Amino acid sequence: MSMKSANVTARIQPEIKEQAEAVLDRIGLPVSVLIDTLYRQIIMTGGVPYSLTVPKVTTLDDMSAEQFDIVMKKGHEEAKAGVGLPVNEAFKRVNSVI
Repeated sequence: MSMKSANVTARIQPEIKEQAEAVLDRIGLPVSVLIDTLYRQIIMTGGVPYSLTVPKVTTLDDMSAEQFDIVMKKGHEEAKAGVGLPVNEAFKRVNSVI
């Protein structure tokens, strides 16, 4: 087995680093092991081992009036049942991903 002596340096947003490292810490996976595994997968697959596409998000422009009404009815029923988040919490979650 060869000695590990190469370094990888990357500049990323601090909050992204903190969030990712918190997840890795919960599962007991050091960042160095994750990077090593990723590099090995790149070598084995000959490319990036996961999709780099932007997932399709359905918007109002993509919906028929009937589909929109169904989505709104479901949301209204969930709100009446107390399912969901307060608006300020929802925006915190959205902003933490952006």
